[in-house]
Amino acid sequence: MAKGRKRINADKRQENWVDRLVAINRVSKVVKGGRRFSFNAIVVVGNEDGLVGAGLGKANQVASAISKGNEDAKKNLIRVPIRDGTIPHKVIGRQDAGKVLLKPAAPGTGVIAGGGVRAVLECAGLTNVLSKSIGTSNPHNQVKATINALESLEDAMEVARRRGIPLEKVFNG
Repeated sequence: MAKGRKRINADKRQENWVDRLVAINRVSKVVKGGRRFSFNAIVVVGNEDGLVGAGLGKANQVASAISKGNEDAKKNLIRVPIRDGTIPHKVIGRQDAGKVLLKPAAPGTGVIAGGGVRAVLECAGLTNVLSKSIGTSNPHNQVKATINALESLEDAMEVARRRGIPLEKVFNG
């Protein structure tokens, strides 16, 4: 976690969660009687208003893996600063061999992203963002790199309050 931020636990009362299934992977284990198959699922959950989280669920059935991933995602929520439907500044997120570049975009641009990056951005409620996935196309690393990038975003008001200076001084020095 970046800069001492804490993850936010999902409220059981809140019912307006949007969840996106990013990927399902079948894995096999060779045992004496043959192959034993199990599944893992990457799920992204958000409220489309600045809260987003990603989770990994593993189980012997696909439905169980998805529900476990959903619960894991709700345990790992982060708050994303949103300004006019976009992010406050350019940021790069990293996870293993995957890097994701996120840039703010003008209104009407839409979410220019693919795969797991799009799922995370849309669940967070961002509507105008440019992105570029650099390195691996592994959905696990793409989702985690996007979460890492969103975690390291800072709002100008928050920076001014933390430093104890006026907002103008944050931009003008």
